[in-house]
Amino acid sequence: MTQETKPRTQRTPALRTSGKTKPGPRINGTTKKAQLIQMLSRKSGADVAAISEKFGWLPHTTRAALSGLRKAGFELAPEKMANGKPSRYRITAIPVADAA
Repeated sequence: MTQETKPRTQRTPALRTSGKTKPGPRINGTTKKAQLIQMLSRKSGADVAAISEKFGWLPHTTRAALSGLRKAGFELAPEKMANGKPSRYRITAIPVADAA
């Protein structure tokens, strides 16, 4: 009685990393969140379509980003425009931690 031996599978060596992570891509040295805050801080504010176009987001992603800002403590004021134009959003108050 002989036992058949299974062929050994070749193991791939584990990837070794230095423990350092590369920073993500930045646009002009600022984050998308910072750029969104800057857009919404303008006197005229910004509408969902303008934000979506600037960042390449779908409208539901843009609305989620606005909700995230609210959750972070920013106060957003929606302003309904006349003649059926889309609502514009403006930051009316920033959280105390970000103000400093």
